[in-house]
Amino acid sequence: MTSSLPRAGAVLNLGRIYCDMVFRGLDGMPQLGRELFARDFAITPGGGALITAAHLAALGRHSALLARFGTDALSSALSEQIDELGLDLQFLDRHETAGPQLTVVMVHDGDRAFLSRRAGHARPAGFEAAVASPEAAHLHIAEYATLHEMPDAIARAKSHGLTVSLDPSWDDALIRDPLFFERAAGTDIFLPNMEEAEALTGKSDPGAALAILQRHFPIVALKRGGEGAILAADGVIIDLPSPRVEVVDTTGAGDAFNAGFLHAWLNGADNRTALMAAIEAGTRSVQASGGTGSIRSAS
Repeated sequence: MTSSLPRAGAVLNLGRIYCDMVFRGLDGMPQLGRELFARDFAITPGGGALITAAHLAALGRHSALLARFGTDALSSALSEQIDELGLDLQFLDRHETAGPQLTVVMVHDGDRAFLSRRAGHARPAGFEAAVASPEAAHLHIAEYATLHEMPDAIARAKSHGLTVSLDPSWDDALIRDPLFFERAAGTDIFLPNMEEAEALTGKSDPGAALAILQRHFPIVALKRGGEGAILAADGVIIDLPSPRVEVVDTTGAGDAFNAGFLHAWLNGADNRTALMAAIEAGTRSVQASGGTGSIRSAS
């Protein structure tokens, strides 16, 4: 069950920081032995933890980034952009071997593909201090890969009265981990997309997938891209559409969705209102390039 403590307060966003190299304006996807040219390119800080944290901060939420980050030239080049996002960086663990995790993002025909290189372990040195912070109310784990490395993360957060959310974030090596639900036990809000839900449950029908996920999580918000989202909680199903907009880049839209939902939910909104806020945040995100592009364009 979810915590009965007041839900106002800071969100700790746990996960790796990425360097997203976003290629847009592609006429197709790359093929071996051939060269393909993009018409647009951007390099931005990314990763689910950072993107969700940035959108939470833009909504006015005290939002802390709980991550490791490098001291190399690439990390230094991203630092100025990160500083502009208005995040609480007191728990950022600066270490020469910490990355960022490099990702090439190829956007084509309303979807995208990723090529990434892992960068060191995920556990920041300040994790214990962060969850014990009196300002902290909620821990958002932005990828199952981080929870896989930090199996005590949920229990430690719960021991300090924090509520917890988890976005599985697709990982070929881990999405079908037989211990997934055991490691994720204690999560209050589960935030998968349909592809992740199908991999975890073996069900391609959203209703059937939700029925299984509800056995493990009190609140499940299932992201369905342009089709909207479905929320299951307390035996009630809420299915809401997404508005039709011009899609520029879907990178980070799910993380923006997470921020919209968490901010509303932590403010005490009912589940329908929180889901509407999530869809609104995700919709804003897809109308700009990169996971934080819609924030910069609005400022």
